[in-house]
Amino acid sequence: MNLATISWKNIRQRSLASSLTTLSVALGVMLMVAVLVLVAILESTFSQRSINYDLIAGPKGDPLQLVLNTVYHVSPPIENLPYRFYQDLANDKRVEVAIPLAMGDVTEEGGFAIVGTIPEFFKIPYAPGKDHDFRIKGTEFYQPFDAYIGYRVAMENNWKVGSKLKLRHGGVAGDHVHDEEFTVVGIIAPTGLPHDKTVYVHLEGFYQIQGHDKPLKEAIKREREFYGEAPLSDDEMAAEIKKIEAKYGVHDHSHDHGHEGHDHGHSHETPIVQKEVTSILLSCRTPIAAQLLAAELKKGFKAQAVNPIFPMQKLMNDILGPIKQLLVVMSGLIVLVSGIGIFVSIYNSMSARRREIAIMRALGAQRRTVFGIILAESVILCVGGGLLGLLLGHGIVYFAAPFVEVRTGLIINPLTFEKTELILFPVLLLMSVLVGFLPGMAAYQTDVAESLSNS
Repeated sequence: MNLATISWKNIRQRSLASSLTTLSVALGVMLMVAVLVLVAILESTFSQRSINYDLIAGPKGDPLQLVLNTVYHVSPPIENLPYRFYQDLANDKRVEVAIPLAMGDVTEEGGFAIVGTIPEFFKIPYAPGKDHDFRIKGTEFYQPFDAYIGYRVAMENNWKVGSKLKLRHGGVAGDHVHDEEFTVVGIIAPTGLPHDKTVYVHLEGFYQIQGHDKPLKEAIKREREFYGEAPLSDDEMAAEIKKIEAKYGVHDHSHDHGHEGHDHGHSHETPIVQKEVTSILLSCRTPIAAQLLAAELKKGFKAQAVNPIFPMQKLMNDILGPIKQLLVVMSGLIVLVSGIGIFVSIYNSMSARRREIAIMRALGAQRRTVFGIILAESVILCVGGGLLGLLLGHGIVYFAAPFVEVRTGLIINPLTFEKTELILFPVLLLMSVLVGFLPGMAAYQTDVAESLSNS
C-alpha cells in the first residue's frame, strides 16, 4: 500500500471528524471563489472595454447614472435633451461621430430595454476591436419600424427575423402598451455585454410612437428654454406652430389626442422640435478635443459630457473594491480556522494511533514514512476540501447568474473562471504542510518499545 492509500484509510476511520473539517475548508473556499468570480465579472462588465466612445453627453445630473443608463441600461434616464442639441454636437468640428439614443420603454414580452438609435450605431465597433456581428441578419436597419435584437432577447422570447414586437411605455409592468409594431430585421450575435438583452429600434420609428414626441407647443417652449432664448408671445407661438404644421403636417401622438384613425402602416417625418434624445455617444477627433468639449459643457447647466471611464472607476474603487477585500479576508479567515480544525483533529487522533504507528515501525516502516502518512492525510483533507469548495463556488455562480440578470439586467457568464483561483491551491498545499507538520513530528518521534509496552 502507498502513502495515499494508507492515509485515505486512516481518514475513513475518522469519517465524521474528517468530513466536518473538509466541509469547513470547502465552505471557506466556496465563498472566496464565488466572491472572486462575481467581482471579476463585474470588473470586466464595468471596465470600459464594453464601450468604444470617448464621451457620453446627457442632461445635467449624476454622471454615474448617465453611464449606467446609457451603457448598461440598469438605471432610469435622468431627463431628455432636445434633438437640436444632438445636431449641434454632430456638427461640432471636434466631434468625429455622434450617435443619438432614446430610451425609456421596454418590450411587451420579457421587459427587455428598448433603445432608439440610427443605422450608424451598428457601423461603429461596440467595443475596441469588436465590430457588430449578426448571428442572423435579414435586411438593413433603415426603415422606421425596423428592429435589431440581442441574441438573449431572441432566445428567451423565441423571436426570429420577421417577428413583430410592441413596446410598453415607461418600463413599468401593467403600463400602457403602444399599438405600433416593430419588425425584427436582424439578430445580433452574442457579445457578453448588455447588447445581448437589448432591442434596438430605428429612431424615426421611436418618435412616431404615441407619447414619444412632445406636444408641439410644449416642445417649442422646452427647446427655447434649453437654449436660453426668449419665450414667444401667443401670436408668435401660433405663427410658429402654423409654420411647422405646414411643413410636416399634423401628427399629434400625445395621449390627450388619442390614437384613433391614425395609420401607422405609413411613416411620416416628425418635426425636429418635437424630438428628444436621452443621451448621445461621442467619438472625438483627438483626446484633447474630448477634454475641451467636456469642460465646455461642464460650465453650463443644461447638459454634461462624461468620460465613461471615470464614474465606473469610482464605482469600482469606492464600492466594489472594499466589499471585495472584506469578503476575501472573511473567506481567508474561514479557511484558516478550518486548517486549525484539521490540525486539532489529526493531533488529537495521535494518542489513539500510537500503537498502530509503533506496529508499522516494528514491521519495518521508516520514520519518514510515518511522517509522510500524516502529511498526506493533511494534504488530502485540505486540497480535497479546496476542490469541493471550487465546485461549490462555481455552482453558486452558475445558479445565481439567471437571478442576477433578472434583478440587475447585467449579463453574467456562469462559466467564468478567474485566474486568481489558481493561487488557492498552492496556498492550501502550504497550509496542509504546516497543519500536518506537528502531528507528523509526533508520529516521527514515537518510541516503538514504549508504545507497544503501554498498549
